[in-house]
Order: sequence, then C-alpha cells, then structure tokens
Amino acid sequence: MVKSYMEDPLIQKIAAGEEIGWVNPGLKPFGSVALPVTLEEMKDAKRRLERFAPFIKKCFPETEAQKGLIESGLTPIPEMRDYLEHEYRQKIGGKLLLKKDSHLAVAGSVKARGGIYEVLKHTEELAIKAGILKPEDNYEKLASEECRKFFGQYTIQVGSTGNLGLSIGIASAAVGYRVIVHMSADAKQWKKDMLRSHGVKVVEYESDYSEAVKNGRKESDADPMSYFVDDENSKNLFLGYAVAAVRLQKQLEEQQIEIDEEHPLFVYIPCGVGGAPGGVTFGLKQIWGDHVHCFFVEPTQAPCMLLGMATGLHNQICVQDVGLSGQTHADGLAVGRPSGFVGKVMEPLLSGEFTLDDKWLYEYMRALWNTEGIFIEPSSCAAFEGPLKLMQYDETRRYIEEHGLSDKMENAVHIAWATGGRLVPEEVREEYMTTYLD
Repeated sequence: MVKSYMEDPLIQKIAAGEEIGWVNPGLKPFGSVALPVTLEEMKDAKRRLERFAPFIKKCFPETEAQKGLIESGLTPIPEMRDYLEHEYRQKIGGKLLLKKDSHLAVAGSVKARGGIYEVLKHTEELAIKAGILKPEDNYEKLASEECRKFFGQYTIQVGSTGNLGLSIGIASAAVGYRVIVHMSADAKQWKKDMLRSHGVKVVEYESDYSEAVKNGRKESDADPMSYFVDDENSKNLFLGYAVAAVRLQKQLEEQQIEIDEEHPLFVYIPCGVGGAPGGVTFGLKQIWGDHVHCFFVEPTQAPCMLLGMATGLHNQICVQDVGLSGQTHADGLAVGRPSGFVGKVMEPLLSGEFTLDDKWLYEYMRALWNTEGIFIEPSSCAAFEGPLKLMQYDETRRYIEEHGLSDKMENAVHIAWATGGRLVPEEVREEYMTTYLD
C-alpha cells in the first residue's frame, strides 16, 4: 500500500528527508466544516478548569498570581524578527510574537494544558461518583489528606517522549495518585530524573514512542484501578489544549492587536503525535475561523503528521515505512506514527506544514536567547521555521496569493508557539547552547 504512495513526488521528498513547505489540499472554509468535537465541549473544558482553580492554587503556589489558572504570556519578539530577517534575508511582514507555553506553571510545557486537564477531569469524575465532591463545591477540598488517601487507591499511566509524562506525572502525584510513565528511548534523562523526584514510577523502553504507548495502554487495561491517558486518541487532552485559544483571544485584546480580514493571524506549532497542536488549532479556528492560518512544524526525520495527512492514511502509516529513522534532537517531536483522531479533525482545518533539519533547532534557540533573552528548548524552536519560510516555498507563497492575503501581510500577526523549556536544568541548557549540527 505504501509503495504506491512512493510514486508521489511529495512523498519522495519526505522520504529523502528534505525540508518541505506543504499546503493542505483538504482545507475548507470554516463555516462549512462539521467536526467530531464541538465549541460547547471546549467551553465545558474551560469551565472545568475554572472550577479546579482553587485546588490548583493550593497545590501549586506558583499559580497564585493567576488565581489557579495555568496560563502563559504572549510576548512580542521584535529583535528576534529583525535578526531572522537580516540573517536569512527573508522579510517577515507584520508582528512576530512568542506564545510562552514553554514557561507554563507546573509542567513548563504546552502539555500542562491537555495533560493536567485530563487528570483533573478524571479526578472530578471519580470524586463525584464516590460522593466526596459536588460540582458546586469549592474544589480546594480535593487537596485534603482524606481525598489524597482516596485517590491513592488509583493509578494513572501514560506513554511519553517527555513533556506529557512530566505534566501527567507532576499533576497526578499532586492529587495523590500512583503514577507510571512509560518513556521511549528518545526521552531526556533529566525528564526521567525529575519525574522520579516526584515519586513517579518511570518505565524505560529501548524502542520508540509508539511502543511505549502500546505497552502502557496494555498494562493499564489489565488493572481495573488504572486509567490510561492516551496521547494518540484522547478527546480530553485535545479539549484541554483547545482552551488555550480562548485565553489567547483575551491576551490579544489586552495588547490591542486586531485579528480580522485585514489583520490575518498565522500560528506555527511544533508537532509530535499531534494532540497539542491539533487541540490548539481547533480552538483557534473556533474563535477566528478563516482569519487564522495554522501551520504545524516537524523534524525532517519524524514528519509523522505530514506523512499521515499527505497520504490520507493517518495512523495507518509511519515514517519508518518510507525509510526515515524517526530519530531527532527534538525529543518531544520524535514520533513515528501520528494520531489518527487528530489527523482526521485537522483535514479541513490545518493550512499546512513545514519540516526542518535538526541543526536549525539550535540555531533558532541561540538566536532567541541572544536577541530576546528568552530560553526555550530545541523542540520548541521548530516554530520559527514557519514565519521565516512562509514566503520562501512556492506552495506556501501560492497559498498567500490564493487566499487574497498578499496585500495584508504587513498587517499580519505571526505567533510562534513555544511548547517547552522552563524546567530544563541549567547544565542541560548550557549543553544545548554549545550544540552545533552540520
């Protein structure tokens, strides 16, 4: 089945590990799209996070200033934009901003959104069923020793390359659950060490992410007191990420940044299995419809979502099927097989994708640090490939023309979505800063 796709010039480029700018032919006008996830479900997720705010504030004092909401800043980065334009001789019209999910409280990554939301939703369901919580209660009561003892009977399990494991592990341990994180060979040692310091059991695998998820799911299914957070198929994770869009809308309004037909919004999000960027994209489209243009960015050796969407095979194909290694310095993006659920939801919503070689992760990371004094981890830096290359590829340049955006790019708002970085230890940061790849 795969071999027939190898005749497609695009798939040949992907298989050769080339850097690519791809436009999604399945994109539809937002008003005509029917989706398996709804705006009401997204609003329900937002309300649930608000109910849990007193509990989060109690367990994680660093969220006090935001009254128990886990939210990141939206920061203009004009010096970084000027550097990219000058260094790579490519104009980036309009504003460039950084969405600092890299600095989110609790887990220091975008996974703090979906991962923590899913743990809290499961917690609410268990507590209501057991009669120890009513929706109108102050949820701070869940931080009591009595409740921790109750949740200690249960186990939460997840498969991860790193950041999802951190968010699930830290949040679940705070509630009182026993936690098991199944980690692939790509996971960084410091992430495993941090999880163990929170009392989390880490199971290490020699193989890749898909194998860790498969084994974690199997082990959890065998235990009736265990709940598996399924990064490949979870609607709850997806909705937790989607809430970001509502919060972003408020931040843009506070900064008096307009998004409309004359002021298009472009958002670039690093992509692994697809849950976080997919959820965020879904939320953004719900709010701004056709005025927002979302692009994922993946490493050339692990472009699983691009391969799944370009072939239409979604999770029925993996990067190894076309001869790629699936190995990358972008540990959070080292995924060989995409989420079938997310890929199908993205078919009518996603504008396109970029792929990049690993060396640029470190170049963009150093550039951001040198120009703006902001550190984000290498995986996050994939996002900068988007604004830099949007007008370089014929495909994406044609997208701008066909959508009537050519004369609006000076008014455009570009957001690079930083997906992780705050928790990276100082010695690892120094190692990253001195890493140069050919």
